[in-house]
Amino acid sequence: MSNMIQAAREQVAQLTQAAYEKAAAQGLLPAGAEVKATIEIPKDPTHGDYASSFAMAGAKALHKAPRQIAQTIVDNLDLAGTFFDKVEIAGPGFLNFTLGSKWYGEVLTDIQAEGDTYGKVDEGHGEKVMVEFVSANPTGPMHIGNARGGVLGDALASVLTRAGYDVWREFYVNDAGNQIHKFAMSIDARYLQIVLGEENYPFPEDGYHGDDIKELAQAFYDQHGPDWKDKPEEERQEAMAQYGLSVNIPKMKADLRRYQIEYDEWFLESGLHSSGYVAETVGMLAGKGWTYEKGGALWLNTTDLLKRKFMAEGKTQEQVDKLDLKDDVLRRANGFYTYFAADIAYHRNKLEKRGFSKAINIWGADHHGHVARLQAALDGLGLDGSHRLVVVLMQLVNLLQDGQPVRMSKRSGKAIALRDLLDEVSVDAARFFFNSRSSTSALDFDLDLAVRQDSDNPVYYVQYAHARICSLVSRLTEEGAQMPDAAAVNADLFTTAEEKALIKTLSQLPEVIRISARDYDPSHVNRYLITLAGDFHRFYNACRIKGEEAGLLSARLKLADTVRSVIANCLALIGVTAPEKM
Repeated sequence: MSNMIQAAREQVAQLTQAAYEKAAAQGLLPAGAEVKATIEIPKDPTHGDYASSFAMAGAKALHKAPRQIAQTIVDNLDLAGTFFDKVEIAGPGFLNFTLGSKWYGEVLTDIQAEGDTYGKVDEGHGEKVMVEFVSANPTGPMHIGNARGGVLGDALASVLTRAGYDVWREFYVNDAGNQIHKFAMSIDARYLQIVLGEENYPFPEDGYHGDDIKELAQAFYDQHGPDWKDKPEEERQEAMAQYGLSVNIPKMKADLRRYQIEYDEWFLESGLHSSGYVAETVGMLAGKGWTYEKGGALWLNTTDLLKRKFMAEGKTQEQVDKLDLKDDVLRRANGFYTYFAADIAYHRNKLEKRGFSKAINIWGADHHGHVARLQAALDGLGLDGSHRLVVVLMQLVNLLQDGQPVRMSKRSGKAIALRDLLDEVSVDAARFFFNSRSSTSALDFDLDLAVRQDSDNPVYYVQYAHARICSLVSRLTEEGAQMPDAAAVNADLFTTAEEKALIKTLSQLPEVIRISARDYDPSHVNRYLITLAGDFHRFYNACRIKGEEAGLLSARLKLADTVRSVIANCLALIGVTAPEKM
């Protein structure tokens, strides 16, 4: 697992420490001092590639002025065989290290050696985590909010895998509860309207009004005819629910498969109820003293659980007392368990029964009030939900066409469904655009931009860089050029600012993966790709390849091909193709 940025940083620390010890052995500096220096990458490359604060940090312990210490360190540095060509003293005593050809060459060598796994880091140490995402109600087509959650969850799962986690992808199917009852009631009403006449059977005001409900009712009628009108309502609606789910869930799977998303499991909420797991979980909360009965219902003492959670997180009693906290019903007076009860049971299943160290959920921002309550309930079960349940909240998507918002309303049946979106734009464009910004930011999805084939379209810009390199390699190979092994490249020939900037960007991928996993934000990969493509285009325009002498042609050809491999690597990470021709 290569990380040449970290390797260079560690070498700066080793070199300065060795120089200090050498100077101390000569009596030039006091021996035995422990100096905790910072090592930063200057924003301005004229200040070197790495800057150490050793001289300033050690001034007190070494009883000398920082610049005097810095000069002594420089005088005793041995750069032979290292990543660095020179060290200069700057400002109050910074030690500015400049990278040499050995480092640039090793970046290419390491990328070649690691191939498709380049960028892999071991932040996760094999930790078993679940990423649950989309989990849309199976009561209608998936819309573009689900589309954003889909690519965020899928790309995050890929990034976490690259960061050393053992990742499981899951879709939670809400096939029980009030939403399914409303779904069944809606299909039933449309079915009875077909049989009895629309004017003879009122449609419930709070039902689902979309055309998809009418289609399900018509399909049920086509299969079973009018006789189901005489069945008991409960039996009829149960049949309607099961029929609707049998149609909708496979459609959801097909839509997501088209969107290049596959899950390890589609987990059914109904299984939690039928197995008694929800009742058992509620019983555990009751056994721990976190429930009480009121009005015939069983309530969770969410208020006390949240108070305990917030106090543990550092809030004062006064701050907690000002919060408008409310308790939650777990079991209604009619004996039915609430969605919240099932949600607690589901997450207990993740953390306790299946042993995931973390449950990572991608939720819409409108669920923000649910996060702390669920974490607190899991805390009440002794499962440390405050740390083991991670919720990535996703802001809304604004769909634009001709500069104007495209309105959508699931209730009115005018939703922009995922399948409709993918009829308008490519899967590549959809996935790239939906992952182009952090989940904490609202996203404007410009339909016109997504289909454009020019550099203003970011996915086209990145894919074009890949295709451009493929064309270059193919053309030069046909003319007799040989792709060199990275170890055979003479890195001394990389002398231009464009070459060095491009190799530095190549070296950044492991750090991009680490930060993406740390922040649960795979959009870092998109931004990295755009930067890498831009650096390549600048290199290509500034540094001639064809027609150069053999050594330089070979070195630049290898550099270009290394960029190609890293672009393909990163596009695959976010589920976007890397075309060889455009």
